[in-house]
Amino acid sequence: MAKREKQGLDTELEAPADFTSPEVLYEELVKSIRRYHPSDDITMIKKAYQIAHDAHKDQKRKSGEPYIIHPLCVAIILADLEMDKETIAAGILHDVVEDTVMSLDELKSEFGEEVALLVDGVTKLTQISWSMDKMELQAENLRKMFLAMAKDIRVIIIKLSDRLHNMRTLQYMKPEKQKDKARETMEIYAPIAHRLGISKIKIELDDLSLKYLHPDTYYELAEKISLKKETREYFVKSIVDEVEEHLLTSGIEGKVDGRVKHFFSIYKKMVNQNKTLDQIYDLFAVRIIVESVKDCYAALGVIHELYKPIPGRFKDYIAMPKPNMYQSLHTTLIGNNGQPFEIQIRTYEMHRTAEYGIAAHWKYKESGSGQVAAAKEEEKLSWLRQILEWQKDMSDNMEFLNMVKGDLDLFSDSVYCFTPSGDVKNLPSGSTPIDFAYSIHSAVGNKMVGSRVNGKLVNIEYVIQNGDQVEIITSQNSRGPSRDWLNIVKSTQAKNKINQWFKTELKEDNILRGKEMVDKYCKTKGIVYSDINKPEYQDKVMKRYAFRDWESVIASIGHGGLKEGQVINKMIDEREKKLKKSVTDKTILNDIEDMSNKLPVKRRSGSGIVVKGIHDLAVRFSKCCSPVPGDEIMGFVTRGRGISIHRTDCVNVLNLPEDERNRLIDAEWQDQEGEATKERYSSEIKIFANNRIGMFVDISKVFTERQIDITSMNSRTNKQGKATITMTFDIHGVEELGKLVDKLRQIEGVIDIERTAG
Repeated sequence: MAKREKQGLDTELEAPADFTSPEVLYEELVKSIRRYHPSDDITMIKKAYQIAHDAHKDQKRKSGEPYIIHPLCVAIILADLEMDKETIAAGILHDVVEDTVMSLDELKSEFGEEVALLVDGVTKLTQISWSMDKMELQAENLRKMFLAMAKDIRVIIIKLSDRLHNMRTLQYMKPEKQKDKARETMEIYAPIAHRLGISKIKIELDDLSLKYLHPDTYYELAEKISLKKETREYFVKSIVDEVEEHLLTSGIEGKVDGRVKHFFSIYKKMVNQNKTLDQIYDLFAVRIIVESVKDCYAALGVIHELYKPIPGRFKDYIAMPKPNMYQSLHTTLIGNNGQPFEIQIRTYEMHRTAEYGIAAHWKYKESGSGQVAAAKEEEKLSWLRQILEWQKDMSDNMEFLNMVKGDLDLFSDSVYCFTPSGDVKNLPSGSTPIDFAYSIHSAVGNKMVGSRVNGKLVNIEYVIQNGDQVEIITSQNSRGPSRDWLNIVKSTQAKNKINQWFKTELKEDNILRGKEMVDKYCKTKGIVYSDINKPEYQDKVMKRYAFRDWESVIASIGHGGLKEGQVINKMIDEREKKLKKSVTDKTILNDIEDMSNKLPVKRRSGSGIVVKGIHDLAVRFSKCCSPVPGDEIMGFVTRGRGISIHRTDCVNVLNLPEDERNRLIDAEWQDQEGEATKERYSSEIKIFANNRIGMFVDISKVFTERQIDITSMNSRTNKQGKATITMTFDIHGVEELGKLVDKLRQIEGVIDIERTAG
């Protein structure tokens, strides 16, 4: 087995040639499985192929090829990862439930529950709708993905293989679809592949994403790297030959090879270091693979005698593995010609893990039941179990998203430090002793009163460095964490645990405080709380902010997680939606007709509008012209939606057909008795400007200084460099709007500002 691994370690997950025949692809799959699987029985694979071939027989891909080619290519990728037969069968069948008439029950009767569960898991992941713009939806979908991983990690491995083949054939999609899929791959799938340690998939996903997101950069890199290919190959070969000779002389058996770093890695380095390709010298790496850990360090000694190491560029990932199980020694050296290059030293087993990640640790039984058997391999999924534990404690999707992105190193750098007993802790870069304390246990963080780093007392804001030994000082007399800690800690895990303490320990106090804040807000706004405090309106709030019970909502208001205005306004909106449904055209028009023969009656409205003879619950503000206090206004009796309030200069009102004008009704702003209104009203303006760097910063600064909330902002720039910026925001009235516009006109580059008038 060891010999086979050595020979096949560098097999890339390359797409097969453009086979037109599914039969040829199937034979390629069978050969790939037989290279590594202990059993020669391929009955299940053959059966899966026959059923999938029949189920997809009338379907075509966008390329015009038979659809069966896609699941076969997915299965070949899984076989290259050396997955078990159940996973490969599920890969062949992964689209039959979603895209054909075959049911999950039929699949279960043919292949058993294990394969059916894998196919069902992939089908559910496929139905997830990703949106890079809707962060809360993205958070919820990440939850679903991790739950699927928890049930069976193979579901994600199949999904990653499915995404890889789709990215390989993305040229058949429309350009806008290509960019959407590439962005989704780079932001979701590539980081997950990285976290699972499957670099063979991660690297290709990164490069393919770059190809479609930044095609000019991709092809420019390819061209420039190709131009100096011969020179680089000669340099790498000379190093490889020299290293091999010295290892042999030192009695170390191993394999040495060189490679050019993949495009996305080079691109990221260019962006992060603000350099051109010519300024980046370590475009390639030399890899040494040996039999044992002892040989790794022996080889390192030989290399450091042979070449001059660059200070500060040595990393020992064998002693301190990355969270995705990656182990290797990295050292950057200066070649004899003065050119820097990197050498990675690892064992064959470490190399296998680096290439295949969690897939490298799949064990097989002759019965065909694939499972992670060894307890030590189970431990390597502890990060996933940790996510699920945190997930149970969190009701807020955005909190969960931030935790995943921040603490689990999907998207951030790490710092490694030690406990007093020598255990390694992996924390986000910039972490403090507080982060360290909470990484050990919530109770340690909650009782922390001080810390020592490398034996010396430090303050709680000390930034932990690689290799620091950190000791936490606790006391049973501690009153718990301070709210100031939330501004100090780096890891979202620590922030979450601190917030959990405040939520749990002080829940009763938070509920009382929350109720007081709600009562005070309602009294200030003249709102009758009993009118809106109904179960149906509470349910809408709980669903909107992802809370399980109403007490948690009130407690969240009490500790500052939610604003009371957010909650009350949502309840009012839901009540008005319900009440407006009961107000018909006939009711309103009859009211107008009845009032025409009586003295004018003006009724006060909770909306701040006085409307002739109409009850205030039917009144709403039109979005076409966004009236605010100070504007001249009038009402319009809509069809089935009560009365909408418009500015008198609204284009829709001015262009109203004659037969519709009988629906217009007098309206005016409610008298505030000399006081400035506390209500805020939505308003929209368009800013025309010469586009320049810093324009948005200057505009946002004006709004921030005036404490005006921007609710939406959209911008487009024409070929002449003229920008049109549409902004929606909440203000008190026309006077405030006038002052705001005057200030915006003073910004450099602003040509004109106009208010939306329908």
